[in-house]
Amino acid sequence: MENLNQLTQWEVFIQSKSGSPYEHAGSLHAADKSMALQNARDVYTRRGEGRSLWVVPSDCIVASSNEDAEEFFDPSEDKIYRTPNFYKMPKGSTNI
Repeated sequence: MENLNQLTQWEVFIQSKSGSPYEHAGSLHAADKSMALQNARDVYTRRGEGRSLWVVPSDCIVASSNEDAEEFFDPSEDKIYRTPNFYKMPKGSTNI
């Protein structure tokens, strides 16, 4: 049962420098997105670790389950077009 006095939980992602991928830094609680962004800045970038922040409500994140992993990540060997193993390299090429 959800506690009605509990603030929304947010996941924090930090980009360390422009062009770098965002990485999950942790979680925090906040009343709204503005407060979440300010709290994320205060908690996760105190030493200048980040260039940019994302905050996402935790209940908006969808994940696959361990029980479905085999079926979900099945390589689908009947669909050979999903791997480039059958493509021929043009003569003289070193990369495609």
